[in-house]
Amino acid sequence: MDREWNDSQPIYRQLRDRVVAMILDGVLKEGDPLPSVRNVAAEYLVNPLTVLKGYQQLVDEGLVESKRGRGMFINAGARNLLLKGERQKFLAEQWPMIYATIQRLGLKAEELLNGSNGRPLPDTGLDAALSKAEKKEPKP
Repeated sequence: MDREWNDSQPIYRQLRDRVVAMILDGVLKEGDPLPSVRNVAAEYLVNPLTVLKGYQQLVDEGLVESKRGRGMFINAGARNLLLKGERQKFLAEQWPMIYATIQRLGLKAEELLNGSNGRPLPDTGLDAALSKAEKKEPKP
């Protein structure tokens, strides 16, 4: 985890987001224990109550379970639950702005997939998504 904090949101929320990223990236897998509250607090120089509040958000979201005396563990299905939520959030909040920028700049799917260095990027399904979006979006 990154040791830097930004002022745009509370530290407990940033901790929660970092654990979520670790789950999505496969660093933390189902059944894995979370680092102890004390260890995280000491390592990142934050109050243990701040760490606990971030962890509690994960419990409230059903991503983590607390086993008394043993610690907190990633729940089965946590990654799939996160993927579903993050995809919906991306499509609702970020994709419309990205799509508008693509349209404004007149970029084609091939240009996006080749990137700025002219080398093809790995197939991410973006080409199919853009083609589908172009068919759905009305042209100005």
